[in-house]
Amino acid sequence: MIETALVVAPEIGLAGACRALGVSRATAYRHRSPKPPVAPSRRRSPLALSDEERSAALAQLHAPRFVDASPAAVYATLLDEGLYLASERTMYRILAGAAEVRERRAQLRHPAYAKPELLATGPNELWSWDITKLKGPAKWTWFYLYVILDVFSRYVPGWMVATGESAALAERLIADTVTKEGIEPGRLTIHADRGSSMASKPVALLLADLGIAKSHSRPHVSNDNPYSEAHFKTLKYRPGFPARFGSLEDARAFCRTFVTWYNTEHRHSGIGLMAPASVHAGRAVEVTAARAITLAEAYAAHPERFVRRPPTPPALPTAVWINPPARKAVEPQ
Repeated sequence: MIETALVVAPEIGLAGACRALGVSRATAYRHRSPKPPVAPSRRRSPLALSDEERSAALAQLHAPRFVDASPAAVYATLLDEGLYLASERTMYRILAGAAEVRERRAQLRHPAYAKPELLATGPNELWSWDITKLKGPAKWTWFYLYVILDVFSRYVPGWMVATGESAALAERLIADTVTKEGIEPGRLTIHADRGSSMASKPVALLLADLGIAKSHSRPHVSNDNPYSEAHFKTLKYRPGFPARFGSLEDARAFCRTFVTWYNTEHRHSGIGLMAPASVHAGRAVEVTAARAITLAEAYAAHPERFVRRPPTPPALPTAVWINPPARKAVEPQ
C-alpha cells in the first residue's frame, strides 16, 4: 500500500493518497525520504601507536619489576632510563584494552539476600521479635524493650525491659516464652531483623536446639518486619506514653500495663477488630458468632437502617503473610 501511495502521489498529492488508501503519512514520508546509511566507523588515527608499539608497551607493563607499579611510575622509570614508549594516559588505555584496569584493593561483595516469604494460618506458627529503645531519665540514657509478637493473632507472648541489648537476654526471653507457650519442635518460625542480638550465634544455637526455624529481614529493607514495627508504633503513640522513663522499674510498670491492655482490650484492625488474646486462645469463632447474633437482632429491629445488605461482623483473616509472593499475571485465553 505504501508503494501504491507513492506512485499516485504526484497526481493527487501524498496526503490525499495516504488518506484514500488508509496508510500513515509519516510512514509514507519515511519511505519516500529514507535516512542516509550510517557512516562507517572512524578510521584509526595516524598518530596512534602501531600494534608492535602497543605490544612493546604492554610487555614493559607486564615486566616483573613493574608488577606493583602504577603506569605513572612505569612512565617515569622508563623516561629516566632514556626510553619513551607511550604517554602515561596511553599506558592506561593499553591496560584497559587488555582488561587489566581494576580496583586493586579487596572489595566487599554483598551476597544476594532472599526476600522472606512467611505464612501463618494459626497461632504459634510464626513469631516476630524486635528490640526498641525507651528514653531514660537523662539525656543519652536508654532502656531496651524486647517484644515477641505472634504474627497471626498479634498476641504478645513474651517481653522484657533491660538496661542493655544483649544476645544472652534475648536467648533467655525466647527460651522462657517457648516453654510457657508449649511450642513443639518443628512447628514454629521466628522472624527478626539483622540486629546484633537477633543474628547472634547464641540465639541461632538456641533456636536450632528447640527445633525452631529462624528467618531474618533483608539488610536496609524497612518492610520485612512490619508486625513488630507496627506494634512499637502502637506503644509509642499510646496516650500517656511518657517522653522519658524515670527508672527501669518505671519503664517495666508502664510496659506491663500496656501489654495487658494490648493483649486483652485492644481491638486490632488486622484481626477483625478482636482482642489478640481472643484470637490466640482460639475464641475467634465464638466472638464472631456472638457479634453476628447482635447484628442480626439490630437488623431485625430496624432493617431500614441497613440500606445495602444485612450487617456482618468483621472477618478474621485465615492466613497472614510476611511478604506474600507476587501474583503471576494470568494470560488471556
